[in-house]
Amino acid sequence: MKSIVVYDTSYGNTQTIAETIAETLKESGIEVDLFDVKNVKKLSAKNYNFLVLGSPTRFGTMSFAIRGFLGKVKSEEWMNKPFTAFDTENPENMEKKEYSAAEKIAAKLTDKKMNQLLPVLKAAVFGQKGPLKEGEIERTKEYARELAIKLKEDTV
Repeated sequence: MKSIVVYDTSYGNTQTIAETIAETLKESGIEVDLFDVKNVKKLSAKNYNFLVLGSPTRFGTMSFAIRGFLGKVKSEEWMNKPFTAFDTENPENMEKKEYSAAEKIAAKLTDKKMNQLLPVLKAAVFGQKGPLKEGEIERTKEYARELAIKLKEDTV
């Protein structure tokens, strides 16, 4: 089983969450390729069993680079494959239940007939540049462990 984790980051917080997800999946026995979205040249569904996609939330939506990446995710290739989405955002926005990058990513991938395995992960970041709220790394590890269990169930 092989995953691709793709992220965009502005100040390193989303990268930290992506790296934590990738490392935890690897510890669970899942092969993972980790890419900054700017370094993804070619995307082929035949190389991957599932997709993890993350972005910082800016003005209630995903980054421009992630929006462009979603155009490379072809419905006919990725249909019925599992995915999950994550973002980093301000805790105040989370409390107000405002739109987030992860929710919009999940909606776009669902429109492409992909299967969302878990609810989106929203990691809290203080201010625009961070740092991550205390406890977010451990919460991300728990999320990734749950993801690994779901993925293994999904392939049985």
